[in-house]
Amino acid sequence: MKRLISLLILFSLSTASFSHPWKPRHYVIIDTDAGIDDMKAISLLLASPDVRVVAVTVSPGALNANTAYLKIRSLLDSYFHEGVPVGINRTSAFKSPDFQTAFNTVWGDENRVNSRDAAESISLLKDILTVEKNKIEFLCLGSMSTLERLLAGQPSIKDVIKHVFWSNSDPGNKKDFNYSIDPEAAEKILKSDLPLTFVNNSSAFKLYDSKLISRITETNSVYAKELGQLLDNETVKRHDFVYMMADDAVPLLLHYPGVFTFRKAGNSDEALIADTVQAREMMLKILKGETVERNQVVKEFPADPAFYFSDIEASVTDIISKYGNDEWTSGVLANELHRHLGVFAIVGVKMGIRAREYFATGVDEFSVVSTAGSIPPLSCMNDGLQVSTGATPGHGLLKVINDSPAPSAEFSYLNQKIKLTLKPEITSLISNELKDINFVHGLDSDIYWELVRKNSIKYWLNLDRHEIFIIEKL
Repeated sequence: MKRLISLLILFSLSTASFSHPWKPRHYVIIDTDAGIDDMKAISLLLASPDVRVVAVTVSPGALNANTAYLKIRSLLDSYFHEGVPVGINRTSAFKSPDFQTAFNTVWGDENRVNSRDAAESISLLKDILTVEKNKIEFLCLGSMSTLERLLAGQPSIKDVIKHVFWSNSDPGNKKDFNYSIDPEAAEKILKSDLPLTFVNNSSAFKLYDSKLISRITETNSVYAKELGQLLDNETVKRHDFVYMMADDAVPLLLHYPGVFTFRKAGNSDEALIADTVQAREMMLKILKGETVERNQVVKEFPADPAFYFSDIEASVTDIISKYGNDEWTSGVLANELHRHLGVFAIVGVKMGIRAREYFATGVDEFSVVSTAGSIPPLSCMNDGLQVSTGATPGHGLLKVINDSPAPSAEFSYLNQKIKLTLKPEITSLISNELKDINFVHGLDSDIYWELVRKNSIKYWLNLDRHEIFIIEKL
């Protein structure tokens, strides 16, 4: 009972509206066997700003480990989360049935991925856990194999694991598929003193009905778009399991435990879906990224074009539709901070958002070294970087270098560092336009600033952050 009360207290904290102004409540490691329900679960976890996916590991189960790696890595890359590390468990002797729905479904561009390049899961996790300072929730969407191997090799790692969640149709049934993948590993974890919750999906119901699918497809989010395409796929429609709630109950439980009932299961706890109507509403809330308050003063930035000045009014809907609310709100804030619409401020916004996408982080979670210098107009990029990443001088996360100014910045997160540089041809185009305007009209002319504003709106709308930067791993 004491343990259950502690668990409920932990979960109740997950539902608070306000907490630390930027830090997510859940730092998770996901171990997956790449079942089709895992695709939904991982997408939901990535969609939530209240979750930080520290790493993903793949183990054989629904798919063999090599194929699972291709699915997961290509899925993450399709979301532009190239910096989320993925490891592979190559030691399990389990022979996967390679369920055809998961096997045949396209998760991303697998042609760019090779499982031979994958790090060994235990080595990867040990490296990450030496630099990650937050306690970890370990989400087992398949077997317990990777977790058991991790603890066997380094028992002290148990101290950094806050909680284990295991998707399992029945904790008392040893014929359960996730249990049968590696029974020995499961027994060892169940006999340990790790805090563990079974997420019971034995009462699977058709979560994704036509109404919910329609609402998902109307949501402006890359994750919603991916799930909408999955759920509307003609091949997938023949398989009812795709529309059931299974492993995707795990992200729901992390965020909204009130949708579940709890009971004891041996030394652990078991969570069962209790409110199917609320489950649908809360799933949509996760997909929309509404699990935390995103702003500190205003509740939301209006999407109504009429709220904005007439020259930008016609572009508001298109910018939000193409690049998402995060880039839009960061662009609005950056230009208000900057006190005029500036092209390089917009470039800084797009660069910062792209770096956050790469690592799948929120704001204030990595340090930035900008080479944009302190001389306008290039230095205006720094204002965009600050707003989009939260890496401000006040937080000690932004450093500006004045030597050889260039439209680039280095971003450091955990044990990774990347450099983003605006492509030379785009830099030349922007710089030459500004020089021409200055030459004809001069900096003190109203026409100069009107034309700069016009160009800024044009580039905000036309420059896709996924196409304009060179990304280098350092």
